[in-house]
Amino acid sequence: MFKRGSISTAVLACLGVYSGAVLAQQAPAPQQTLERVEVTGSRILSVNAESPAPIQVITAAEIGASGVANLQDLLLKNPVFGTPGISRTNSNFSTSSAGVATIDLRNLGSNRTLVLVNGRRYVSGVPGDSSVDLNSIPTDFIERVEVMTGGASSTYGSDAVAGVVNIILKRNFQGMILDAQVGESQEGDDRKRKFSATFGMNAPDNRGNLMFNLSASKQGAVYSRDRSFSAVDQYTLSGFTGEPADIFTPLRPFYSSFAPQGTFTFRDATLNANRSFTFDPNGNQIPVSTNGPNGDGVGATGYDRSAYRTIAIPTDRLMLATKGEFNLSDKHTVFFEGNYASTKTKTRLEPFALASTDILDSGFIPAENFVNGVRVRNPLVPDTIYNNALDRDGDGLKDFSFTRRMSDIALRGNKADRDTVRIIGGVKGEIGKNWNYDTYAGYGFTKEGQTGTGQVNVVNFRNALAVMQDVNDANNNGNTTEVICIDPVARAQGCVPANVFGANTLSPGAAAYLHAPSSLNTKTTQALAGFSLSGEPFELPAGPVGVALGAEYRRESSSTEFDALTQTGLNAGNALPNTAGSFNVKEVFLEGRFPLLKNLPAVKTLDATAAVRQGRYSSVGNTTSWNSGLDWGVNDTFRVRASYAVSTRAPNIGELFQAPSQTFPTGLIDPCQGVTAAEQSTRATRCLANPGVAANVAANGEFTLNQADAQGVSGFDSGNPNLKAEKGQSLTLGFVITPRDLVKNLSITTDYYRIKVKNAINTPGRQYALTQCYNGDASYCQYITRRPTDQGANSAGSLEFINETNANTGGDFVEGIDLTAAYATKLAGGQLNARLSYTYMRKAYNKPTPDAEIDRFDGEIGQPKNRWLLNLGYNIGPFGLSATTTYIGKSHLDDTFLNNPDLWVTIPTKSQASVKEKYYLDLQGSYSWGKSTQIYLGIDNALNTKPAPIISGLPGNVTGAETASIYDAIGRRYYIGLRYSL
Repeated sequence: MFKRGSISTAVLACLGVYSGAVLAQQAPAPQQTLERVEVTGSRILSVNAESPAPIQVITAAEIGASGVANLQDLLLKNPVFGTPGISRTNSNFSTSSAGVATIDLRNLGSNRTLVLVNGRRYVSGVPGDSSVDLNSIPTDFIERVEVMTGGASSTYGSDAVAGVVNIILKRNFQGMILDAQVGESQEGDDRKRKFSATFGMNAPDNRGNLMFNLSASKQGAVYSRDRSFSAVDQYTLSGFTGEPADIFTPLRPFYSSFAPQGTFTFRDATLNANRSFTFDPNGNQIPVSTNGPNGDGVGATGYDRSAYRTIAIPTDRLMLATKGEFNLSDKHTVFFEGNYASTKTKTRLEPFALASTDILDSGFIPAENFVNGVRVRNPLVPDTIYNNALDRDGDGLKDFSFTRRMSDIALRGNKADRDTVRIIGGVKGEIGKNWNYDTYAGYGFTKEGQTGTGQVNVVNFRNALAVMQDVNDANNNGNTTEVICIDPVARAQGCVPANVFGANTLSPGAAAYLHAPSSLNTKTTQALAGFSLSGEPFELPAGPVGVALGAEYRRESSSTEFDALTQTGLNAGNALPNTAGSFNVKEVFLEGRFPLLKNLPAVKTLDATAAVRQGRYSSVGNTTSWNSGLDWGVNDTFRVRASYAVSTRAPNIGELFQAPSQTFPTGLIDPCQGVTAAEQSTRATRCLANPGVAANVAANGEFTLNQADAQGVSGFDSGNPNLKAEKGQSLTLGFVITPRDLVKNLSITTDYYRIKVKNAINTPGRQYALTQCYNGDASYCQYITRRPTDQGANSAGSLEFINETNANTGGDFVEGIDLTAAYATKLAGGQLNARLSYTYMRKAYNKPTPDAEIDRFDGEIGQPKNRWLLNLGYNIGPFGLSATTTYIGKSHLDDTFLNNPDLWVTIPTKSQASVKEKYYLDLQGSYSWGKSTQIYLGIDNALNTKPAPIISGLPGNVTGAETASIYDAIGRRYYIGLRYSL
C-alpha cells in the first residue's frame, strides 16, 4: 500500500542533492516503504518524485552541526540567499521589528521569498509585510529545509517570485531529545544560551503520533565600542573635501556636532555675522571644534556616538511547537500543527540629537519674551547671547539657535515583546486506489508591543524654554528668585524650566517633563483554508498521468499603532502615523504531470509538467500564474531538467496602505554640492533656482554643506493604494549527474537561472530622484524640499526632505548559474561527507522607472558575483568532525554612488572602491557515548575574519556595525553543547 509521506532518501538522490550529514551523526537507514510524496514546488503525490526545478535540501543533521540558535544564521551561508532584510545585526535603528529574522532568495527581497511550513503558508512576523520571522520556528523541531529557486506562484500563490523555502517539521518521532548549549565570542560578548526538548509518542496500536518541542535561547548584545573597526565615530571622505587614495579610509574620529554641552549660534550685532560657541567641562564658553583643532579628536567638542551603538541586539526566544496525527481509519487521518513563540529584543543607541528646528520651524529660540506686553529676559540665557544677539525672525525679540545631545534625559532605544501564534488543522487521506485529498484551515497572528525611551516632547520643550524669573511670585509659593515657565497653563501641567546651556544642566524635574516615552503596538493576522485533490486519472504508454487540483482562501490584515506624539512627530523624531489595512484572495489551481516517453534509447524517462493558478484579490483584482517543466532522464547517470514559470506578487498591506512615515536615509550625495553662481549647466540652473541654495552660494562662493546638514536629511515613505500586481518570469535549465558506475555516492547538479520581474513594486530611490531632479526629469523635484534662506549661510538650501511613494517600477532582473556537488565515501575506517554549493551571479539589475537605464547591482557589496559554501564532515566511531567554509567574492560599491558626477571626490576605477573576498571557517567536533549522549563543541568564524570596511557615508552601511549586512561583524565565537536522546 502506498502512503502519503515525506520525501525519502532515495528521492533526494534523484533530485541530485546529497542529504547525508556533514556531521558527526550517523545518517538514518533508507526508508524501505514506497510512499507517495509531495515535492516542494508540486501538489501531485507520486512515488517517483522528481522535480524539473532545482531544489536544495538542508537536513536536521546539518542544522545540528551548525550549532545555530536561529535558522536564519544557517540559511544565509547558502549562496542562493542574499543579504537579510532584517536580522539582529542590522536592526538596531529600526522603529519596529528589531531582531526579526528574514530571508531573501536571489537578492530580490524577502517579500518575494515565500516561506512555508510543511507546505503551507506561515503568518508574517513583520507588520504590513509578508516576511516570515524565523525566530518563531524552533530549529530542533525541523526535519529538513527544502529550498526551491524560481517562480512557484502557480503552486503556492503570491510572493513565490524568487522561490520557496519549505520548512519540514519532524514526523512520527518517538522518544525524547534534550539539547543544551552555551557560548560566547572571543571578546566575551555575544553570549549564547540555548535549550531544547523534543518529545514524541505514538498512540495505541500506532494509530497516531503526538510531538512537542520546547525551546529557549538567549543571545547577548555586541556593542560598537567593543570592536576596533567601529569603536570610534567615523565617516567616509566622500562628499567632503580631499582626494583620498582609498575611499574606505575614513575621517576618524568624525564626532557628531550634536554634543551634550550644546552648540549655540546667534547673529552678533557688533560683528554683523553669525557667531557660535559651546562649553567646556567647567562650563566656560569656548569655540566649537567638533573633532579638535588638528582633526584628531584631541580637544574636540563633538560627541562619539559609537560609544553607545549596538552591532547585535540582545534577543531572547521562548518557543513551543506541537504537531500530531490520528488515523480515523486506514485511509483517513486528522492532523494539527501549533506554534507559539515569544521574542524579546532590546535596542540601544546614543541619546537624541536635538536641534532648535525640531522645536520651532524657524529654528530661532527667543532669548526674551513678552509677558503682559513687557519684554522679559530669559535668565538662563548666557550674557554673550543676550547682550549681542539680533532678532532674525522679525518678532522683535533677540533669538538664537542651538543643537544639543540630550544625554541628560535618557539613551534612545526600545524594548519589544513579540508573540507569534499559529494553529492549523485538517483531514487528509485516500479516495479509492489512486486519489489523495488534503483539506485544512488555520489561523495565525503576530503581535508586538514596544516601549521606547530618549525622545523629547516638543510642545513641553517650547514651554520649558519660555521662562522668566518669578519676581512677582506668579505661582504664589513665596519665592521671587526662582525661574519659572511663563505659561500658567503649562505651569499647572508640571512645566519645569529647561536649562540647555551646557552638559547635564537639565534638572531631574526638567528631564522628566521633557522626556517623551514612546509606544508601538502592532498586529498581523492570517486566516487560511484550502482543499486539494491529487491522483492518477489515467495512464499513458510511459506511465500514469498525475493531476492535482484545488482551491484556497486567505485573508490577511495588519495594523500599526504609535503613541500620539510619535504619530505627529511631536517627539522630535520620526513622524510615524498609524497604518492599517487588509485584503483577501480566493484562488483555484490545476496541475498535471505527463509521462511522455520511457525506456527508449537516450530516453529513460521524459516527463512534462504544467500548472496554472487563478486568483481574485480584493486589492488588485484578478491574477494568473502558470508554469511548465520538462524532466528528461537520459539514463541512470545523466538527467536534464528545465522549467519556466510566470509568477505574480500582489502588493502587501504596507505597500498599499502605509501612511507617510518619516525616515532618515544615509549615503546620499547632494547634486548641488560645489555649484557656483558662474556655472551654466542644467544642474547649476536648477540648483540656483532654489532661494536657499542661491543664498548659500552667495555667502560661501559655492554651495557648501556643514556636517549636521549632510547627516540631517529626512523624508517620508508612503504606500500607494493604486498599485498593481507585479509579474515575475523565471527560467531554469540544468542537468544532474549521478555516475554510480564510475564514482559511487557522487552527485553533481548545474542549473542556469534567470528571473525577470516586471512592474516591480519598489521605490525609485532617493538618489535617483535627486539625480533626475537636477540632471534629468525635473518632475522629480516635487519630492524634494530644501531648507529656506533663514537657516543661516551654511544651512540654507540644504536637503531637508526627500519623499518616496511605492510604485510599479521598471523591474528587477537576476541571472546566473548554480552548481552543487556532493560526495560520500568510506575513509580510514570512517565516513567522509562533502558538499559544495556555488553560485555565480552573471547579471543583475533594476530599473527605477520603465524608461530609465538599467542599474546593475551584480558584483556590488551585498550581491557578489561569486559565492560558495563547502561542507566537510568526517566521523569515525564515537568521534565526529565538521568544517564549513563560506566564501564571499570581491565586491565593489554601488555603481550609482561611484558614477555620481556630484561627488566632491573622484573615484577613477572600481578597483579603488572594492573590498577583497572574505573566507569564513566554522568548525565543530563531537564525541558520543553510546546511542544516547553526545557532547559537541564548535568555533564560528574560526579565522576571526574581519568585516569589510563599509563605513558611515557609504551605500550599504549598517549604522553602528561599520560594515554591510553580508559580513560578520562579531568575530570568532565559541560554543559547547550536550545532547541526550532516549
